Amino acid sequence: MQLHSNHALGGFHIRINWLVTACVLMTVFAFARLGIWQLDRAAEKVDAQRALELELRDSAPPVEEIPVGHLHPANPEMQNRHVTLRGGYDNSHSILLLAEFFEAQIGYGVVTPLRLASNGQLVLVHRGWTTGILPQGTPPDLRPVAGPVTVTAQIHVPGANARVFDSEIDPSTWPLRVRSLEIDVLSEILGEPLFPFEVRLTADQAGTLVRHWPAVNPDVNQNLSYAVQWFSFALLILFASLLASSNLWALLRGPKR
Repeated sequence: MQLHSNHALGGFHIRINWLVTACVLMTVFAFARLGIWQLDRAAEKVDAQRALELELRDSAPPVEEIPVGHLHPANPEMQNRHVTLRGGYDNSHSILLLAEFFEAQIGYGVVTPLRLASNGQLVLVHRGWTTGILPQGTPPDLRPVAGPVTVTAQIHVPGANARVFDSEIDPSTWPLRVRSLEIDVLSEILGEPLFPFEVRLTADQAGTLVRHWPAVNPDVNQNLSYAVQWFSFALLILFASLLASSNLWALLRGPKR
């Protein structure tokens, strides 16, 4: 059996060693399979996260049922936990988070306290984004919600390195305008204790505006990085083999001067 063959296409010439070619193709195939496996792992994580999100949303317990011991403001286990709130919005004490953006438009994040019907506690409910900064003097579109409501939301726990901007707050003018949501400061202004976490409304709830905060996504960055790495290896081996067995490099360099 002849292991070598020569082929030409115009000015392109290639010499094929079939044994080496088989080894190269097997290696390229193996690396490509590893890349596909990493993409499959990423897809599995996304599907699992979606299923978990649906399960948690459908079984969201009342916020009052969270054990007191879990309500430490820095407790990361509370992050993204779905809860149900029953009560009424305190529309007269809405809070505007300054200079938040949605699709390159500047506006406000709207946080409206909700008083729980069961125990009267106030919970700061982030309802989403609204317009109202430009042109100057434009009133924000707060869309108040009257009457008793039952809503589902997710608890938001700021990261350990989250930046907090001190705000010069005028407590005599509502809605308040703040740069960061400081629950202890707002509790003092409102004159009563607040639920120690901000909660963010899920879709299609009473009072939901534009949900501009980042979606909760599974961590697939590592899988995608590995997939790119394996595909890159496969292409690199294929290209290096082609260069080594042909005159492609000479053609790319062009005629000698």
